[in-house]
Amino acid sequence: MELPEPGTVAWRLAVAYGAEGGFDALWSAFLEAVDPATVRGLLLGPWWIQDYTPVSEALTRIVADADRFPALEGLVIGDVSFEDCEISWLEMSDVTPALAAFPRLTDLVVRGGNGLRLEPFRHERLTHLRIETGGLPAEVVRGVAASELPALENLELWFGVDEYGGDATIDDIAPLLTGTRLPALRHLGLQNSEFQDEIAAAVAHAPVVAQLSTLSLSMGVLSDEGAAALLDGQPLTHLKRLDLHHHYLTEAMQERVREALPGVDVDLSDAEEEDEDEWRYVEVSE
Repeated sequence: MELPEPGTVAWRLAVAYGAEGGFDALWSAFLEAVDPATVRGLLLGPWWIQDYTPVSEALTRIVADADRFPALEGLVIGDVSFEDCEISWLEMSDVTPALAAFPRLTDLVVRGGNGLRLEPFRHERLTHLRIETGGLPAEVVRGVAASELPALENLELWFGVDEYGGDATIDDIAPLLTGTRLPALRHLGLQNSEFQDEIAAAVAHAPVVAQLSTLSLSMGVLSDEGAAALLDGQPLTHLKRLDLHHHYLTEAMQERVREALPGVDVDLSDAEEEDEDEWRYVEVSE
């Protein structure tokens, strides 16, 4: 087939199940078929042949050829649906080298938390960072919180559950809530958490909120307790949007939220109910 101009599309690389040569062969074929000099977006799909293997080898190959991609702005590590691998089964690794290798990168999405590492870093151009997991390691949260990101406008973290390695606490998040290292931040998503009420209570008094346009505390187990703490804190009427979808709020509390924020686009969809054992579930775990 005739391929499009390299800089006009994002290129998704996916190893076919059982393919000979694995990612090395795929990467070599890609570089032969496409001039990488103007490629602006790369999406790394399944990188294994049969058994799930860490993403480290594929990332090492990509990073080794970073100088051939001077225009790269967007990188997705783990563009994998549940049909190929559940999010918490993905075998990840240290993704910090990718940030160092691509100084022009503006958008980074990482999907998968098993074995994920991220060291504190400084990046001058990164504007969007999203880490999607069913269990986010605390050291990754601390790595993000300790990083210098002067251009970052959009930060989204999916915390997941302890069963899949989500061991972060509210103390790990605290440095993010000051906004000190995130002067350009306009959207903050602290989502998919088993301690969503604690997050809401901390956000209610967090200095970073004043600079935000949108806030997401969605996908977790937010209850009336957390929503009340959020409303009893600093004003949120400056927000354009507040995303609370997938929550455990009563109808009365939902109405209270709407009445308190009449000019804010509030997403209260996907209201959940506790099961008979009073269990609450985050939206994404396994």
